Amino acid sequence: MSSTATVRNLKIKTGVVKRLGKEVISYQKEYEQQQARIDKLIAQNADEHDINKQKEVLEETNVMIPDSKRRLNVAYKELTDLVELMLKENPSIKDTKEMIDAQAVLKDVKIN
Repeated sequence: MSSTATVRNLKIKTGVVKRLGKEVISYQKEYEQQQARIDKLIAQNADEHDINKQKEVLEETNVMIPDSKRRLNVAYKELTDLVELMLKENPSIKDTKEMIDAQAVLKDVKIN
């Protein structure tokens, strides 16, 4: 892979990890908000149909969380491997904007 293609690949993988990290956080927040909405409906003795519909929405959100985490873990591993490979092959790349950005994303994004 040429140096330009490798740097481009690094930018892409960095963006993917950043986006998937935000996606996981977004689904987790949505889950919490939806659960609060259901609790509020139950406390207000809302119509059973409304409560059940909101529970369906909650379940749809809940299904997306593991998939998003799985995709994040894969992307995180790919980015980590690429960073290690690039630093091994060309240590002088460590001070480039792309490498600094990639390492910052790896540090900031929480995986589990």
